[in-house]
Amino acid sequence: MRRWTNIAVGLCVFLLVWYLAADRLTPYTSNARVHAFVVPIVPQVSGYVQEIAVENNGLVAAGDLLLRIDQRPYRLAVESAQASLDLTGQDIGASTAAVDAAQARLAEARSRLSNMEVQTARVFELEKKGLATAALADDARAKLVQANSQVQTAEAELERAKQQMGSEGSENPKFRAALAELAKARLDLEWTEIRAPADGLIANLAIDEGAYARAGQPLMTLITIEDVWIEAYFTENNLGRIKAGDPVDIAFDIAPGRIFAGEIVSLAPGAVAGRQGELGGLARVEQSTGWLRDPQRFPVTIRLVDYRHEDGIGLRVNSQADVTVYTGRNFILNALAYLRIRLASLLSYGY
Repeated sequence: MRRWTNIAVGLCVFLLVWYLAADRLTPYTSNARVHAFVVPIVPQVSGYVQEIAVENNGLVAAGDLLLRIDQRPYRLAVESAQASLDLTGQDIGASTAAVDAAQARLAEARSRLSNMEVQTARVFELEKKGLATAALADDARAKLVQANSQVQTAEAELERAKQQMGSEGSENPKFRAALAELAKARLDLEWTEIRAPADGLIANLAIDEGAYARAGQPLMTLITIEDVWIEAYFTENNLGRIKAGDPVDIAFDIAPGRIFAGEIVSLAPGAVAGRQGELGGLARVEQSTGWLRDPQRFPVTIRLVDYRHEDGIGLRVNSQADVTVYTGRNFILNALAYLRIRLASLLSYGY
């Protein structure tokens, strides 16, 4: 009996020492979730939905057609604006054909630039968080510069066409108004086709063909599939040695038995604690009773190193995960943490 008591006491002491050391050198949490960009798809113009080119939960690539609004009234608006421009040209005694063609090229270039700005903004936001590689960010910058250059070239061509009309024609107020109206009509026509801003999955598709789409009201949601990161919530005593660049092992509940590599990107500087005081009033202090108080948790952003959507893992926004961080080269503690995260991954088969 004494021998077994000593063994039990020794095991408890070992577990206590391991718990205290591991909390700081190899912190572990089962409170971690998957995050991705959730993009509402909002039309810029109103009209009846003529075609829906996607399905709910369907996969789309950047630039794919999602939805088309009835283009007939917008095509008529373009024809009316072109006719107004031609009539203005007759009134001022100048040909507007070259200006019309240059305006069309400019509208197309501006539409491409607008789409590119939406796509690259997402990459630049990831770069700020340290979640996008330098190569990906540089490629996005190059594409944005190219789109800007195409717009500048189209603007120069339009200006050249105006100059060929002569100063009186190009500066005529009626001509400028007709040209602006044509540009707006062509832009509205471009906006009748809504395209995917990034690779992703379609969710919450809440409209059908024949329904009326209103400008500014979301029609569906796009969840990006490549721009995925983890937020792990650690207690304060876990954070003492965690720093950007530390390697991480991740076990997703959706992929039992598998471990994925990650890397610490950043630690949140703060977190909300209870109810916030009203402006102009006093701060509300949370009352903490008892010997033990609830620990405060802070989010830590983690970048996935070897995750690819093509692997078929099926990560979803707010999927849960277990996370272990290796803050140093302690062989024993790292080995125990290595075994613990793999045991947690295996247990995911059962719950």
